[in-house]
Amino acid sequence: MELTLREIIGLVIIIFLLIFSTVMYFLGIRHRKLVAEKEIGSAEAEAKKMIVQGEKQAEERKREILIEAKEEIHKAKVEMERDLKERRSEVQRLEHRVIQKEELIDKKIAVMENKEDTLNKKVLNIETRQKEIDEIYQNKLAELERISGLTIDEAKSYLLNSLEDEIKHEKVLLLKDYEAKTKEESDRIAKNIISSAIQRCASDYVAEQTVSVVALPNDEMKGRIIGREGRNIRALETLTGIDLIIDDTPEAVVLSGFDPVRREIARIALEKLIVDGRIHPARIEEMVNKAKKEIENTIKIEGDKVAFEAGVNNLHPEIIRYLGRMKYRTSYGQNVLKHSLEVSMLTGIMASELGLDVSLAKRAGLLHDIGKSIDFETEGTHVEVGADIARKYNEHAVVLDAILSHHGDKEPESAIAVLVQAADGISAARPGARKETLEAYVKRIEKLEDIANSFDGVESSYAVQAGREIRIMVKPEKMSDDDIVLTCREIVKRIESEMEYPGQIKVNIIREVRAVDFAK
Repeated sequence: MELTLREIIGLVIIIFLLIFSTVMYFLGIRHRKLVAEKEIGSAEAEAKKMIVQGEKQAEERKREILIEAKEEIHKAKVEMERDLKERRSEVQRLEHRVIQKEELIDKKIAVMENKEDTLNKKVLNIETRQKEIDEIYQNKLAELERISGLTIDEAKSYLLNSLEDEIKHEKVLLLKDYEAKTKEESDRIAKNIISSAIQRCASDYVAEQTVSVVALPNDEMKGRIIGREGRNIRALETLTGIDLIIDDTPEAVVLSGFDPVRREIARIALEKLIVDGRIHPARIEEMVNKAKKEIENTIKIEGDKVAFEAGVNNLHPEIIRYLGRMKYRTSYGQNVLKHSLEVSMLTGIMASELGLDVSLAKRAGLLHDIGKSIDFETEGTHVEVGADIARKYNEHAVVLDAILSHHGDKEPESAIAVLVQAADGISAARPGARKETLEAYVKRIEKLEDIANSFDGVESSYAVQAGREIRIMVKPEKMSDDDIVLTCREIVKRIESEMEYPGQIKVNIIREVRAVDFAK
């Protein structure tokens, strides 16, 4: 293939450019080599020059350092010599002071030795004089014993007895004065509060019985109640736990039992049977069950009623049921529910007079005997049972304190507990509030006289005023006027700790001196 002229020219130009570039490249390399060799030569010359200058500077610095070192050594030497000189002078001064102190101590030791000798002489002199004083004391003591006719122990005993009698007399006088003032003031305030409370809370009393009488339409009903071979009466007694007494009393049946709730169930069931006329074991069981439901409903109603009358709110439903059960419980013939309501009222009135929490006081008064609702069903006193109930249903601490302390089983910790205790005594001591069996009354009188007669020096004692007062005759040669005051307080403490009684008992001690002679 043939090339055109233009292509040939282009090819020649390219070849020319390639050759030119190659030539220029080698020329550049040659030039750079020459320049580099020149620069290396210059650098070597400069380096040699710098080395020479460095050696000169190093030599000069070496000379300067040597000069500075020599100066520092000289300064250190001078400073050390000065320090050594000062230390040497300080040591010399201390040595001088030590020598002076040693001399002073030697002088003091000499003085102390002289004083010790003097003291030894004085001690010997004192011991000699002490012996002389002891001899004189013993001689005088023997002389005093001879003159008085008493030994040292006898004289001490005499003085102690005299002092004891004097202190005892002064104690009695102070006690009498303090008691008189305190009693006068407290009696005045207490009488005003109590009289106001009693006046504002007047209640009627009807003695409760442990038996119930059910009227019969005719005497023929007695036979129907007994039933064939006594099956009806046995069924009724078994289901209710109450004894039926059918005697010659016309048109009446007596229900006897100490559980008032069971007695009331038996009464209601029997009355329903009499009205119904159909009396047989199955019917008796049906009527007893109906009577139990009726009593449970009555208990709830009575509990709500008494809580409303007392103005006590937010009581637990179980506590309301316990309150209702107290309607069928008596204490010495007094209905416990009415007694609790009255105590609540009295406590609230006295609390208002004293500026205390009236609602809390009423609550404590209402629940103070709550344990009596079930105390015959469980172990423990009604105080312990009531406290357990109060704890179980989270009653206020003051209510619990009132329950535990209202019979003096423990000291009251709050003023409201004291008021409950007083209100309980007022309610129980009202005329006609309680009755007491003859046997219990006689035992209480005997116990009262036994406590009084147990004290040494008591000649005789007599319980009067139905046990409200005890008069004690003492032997005047065994008891002084001061002794009878202390004895009276001891008897009061014994009565309070060992006896249970409504109201209060007055202790009256009589000491009489008589001189009897006969003219012949």
